[in-house]
Amino acid sequence: MTVNILVTDDDPEIRDVIAIYLRNEGYRVIVATDGAEAIEAVRREAVDLIILDVMMPGTDGIKACLKLRTFTKVPIIMLSAKGEDIDKITGLTTGADDYVAKPFNPLELIARVKAQLRRATFAGGVPAGGESDVIEIDDMTIDTKRHLVTVRDRDVTLTPIEFAILKLMAGRRGQVFNVEQIYQLVWKEDKFLSDNTIMVHIRNIREKIEDNPREPRFVKTVWGVGYKVE
Repeated sequence: MTVNILVTDDDPEIRDVIAIYLRNEGYRVIVATDGAEAIEAVRREAVDLIILDVMMPGTDGIKACLKLRTFTKVPIIMLSAKGEDIDKITGLTTGADDYVAKPFNPLELIARVKAQLRRATFAGGVPAGGESDVIEIDDMTIDTKRHLVTVRDRDVTLTPIEFAILKLMAGRRGQVFNVEQIYQLVWKEDKFLSDNTIMVHIRNIREKIEDNPREPRFVKTVWGVGYKVE
């Protein structure tokens, strides 16, 4: 089955380099020069993953990501010349699944693309023996097979990474996961980036599933240790 990847960057040299590496891996590449073109491309045809530059004229990557997240759950990898933690937090808060700072190694980007596609295909969870397709915790239901979350019969839209983190902790209720464990089990990589990456995803999950994110019922913080679902 053909995997379609949308590459959005206003720099033609960067677009061409990324496209060459992706095509060498057998992916079909769709290109866009700004956020508006990216949005139209996703509306027009099936896209399995989006690579989205932050700094672009017109509709930039942040605005485009916010708009894309209103109608698609496909993985989004943000690219930016800015590598500070605050810029990563901004990108992840808008709904991106991963963030790569420029200049980047194309092989690392390809590895991240493959990891995101694997998680999107398998809902990113960590299988456990005898795991049910449906996890119920009070009035929250997680359908792991169909990648659906409902709270009080209200559908909750989570990105693939957010769903993977919630599924991991909900499937092992009461177990405390530190940020490094979450990263290794969900991202399936040994290289740990920063605590902020996990923190932002946890905050996004709480804002979507909790009645009061400041006093969460589901995703609890164990101070000095990590997070758990009760």
